[in-house]
Amino acid sequence: MNYYESSRKSKLKCLLCSYYCDLKDGQIGICGVNKHIDDKIKCLVYGHISAFNIDPIEKKPLYHFLPKSKSLSLGTVGCNFHCNFCQNYGISQEKKIDKSNYISPSDVVMIARQKACESISYTYNEPTIFYPFAKGIALEAKKYNIKSVFVSNGFESKEVIDDMKGIIDAINVDLKSFDENYYKKSLGGNLNQILENLILLKTNGIYTEITTLLVPTKNDSKEEITNIVKFIKNNLGENTVWHISAFHPDYKELNLPRTSFEKLKEAYEIAKEYGLKYVYIGNIGYENNTYCSNCNELLISREFFDVKQYNLKNGACPKCKKKLEGVFNGY
Repeated sequence: MNYYESSRKSKLKCLLCSYYCDLKDGQIGICGVNKHIDDKIKCLVYGHISAFNIDPIEKKPLYHFLPKSKSLSLGTVGCNFHCNFCQNYGISQEKKIDKSNYISPSDVVMIARQKACESISYTYNEPTIFYPFAKGIALEAKKYNIKSVFVSNGFESKEVIDDMKGIIDAINVDLKSFDENYYKKSLGGNLNQILENLILLKTNGIYTEITTLLVPTKNDSKEEITNIVKFIKNNLGENTVWHISAFHPDYKELNLPRTSFEKLKEAYEIAKEYGLKYVYIGNIGYENNTYCSNCNELLISREFFDVKQYNLKNGACPKCKKKLEGVFNGY
């Protein structure tokens, strides 16, 4: 696909995220890394990686997607959001691109193969803003049966989500709030668009898990948590994995307390009360076990990001043979 289209008065409209920035020649989008140059919009971070690590897939977090496997994780600089609590603000809010090193999609895939990674994760900053680069890597990775994972704020354009079909295998979306004003004033994006995108991702067959960082006084009211849970249950289904993460002070949000365990447990109980089958509490060292939703057999036991027990047999409960919802490897 082309990642831009002609607009009025010699402008080009960027099609990477739902801001649809209308850029005149020489102008850069809200993300800081896509620029109108000579009748094209160029992704300035293509091939320029700012962070590169090998992580357990559980760290994304993805709990029902290739458990126990390694994922080659990478990001660039730039972001289309401006969250005050961003833990990766050193790269997400950075606009200066280090062009001293270039790495091609085939180079990235070669490293993934050498390190026995079953997936490549586009993470640390918002991957939709470097989608041309991510897609190049993902297509190369497909040749070697290496899957591709987005860790995203969910503000992709409809065009990108449609293009991701068959290219990006899984996504974890940060559903950061259920308050339109909070999104608009403190984060970026648009709540309703993100909700529509979550439904479209599911429709397009991209395996989806959701994370909500509970920020004290900002998005942790019982009413807001209930609204998030109801949306997931009614629109994405009771088997959708929901991660509830603990906030710790970072970046510009240094005066708020850490999320209490009581508040995390409250959110967990609300989710269970409304019938979500797979709810996990993160960032606090609490047990994160997966149980069979049919017979309650322990299927996967985790400690932080480490899988301690893995009792699935071909993706199913060894006791009652019910398939666990997700994407599982052969062991």
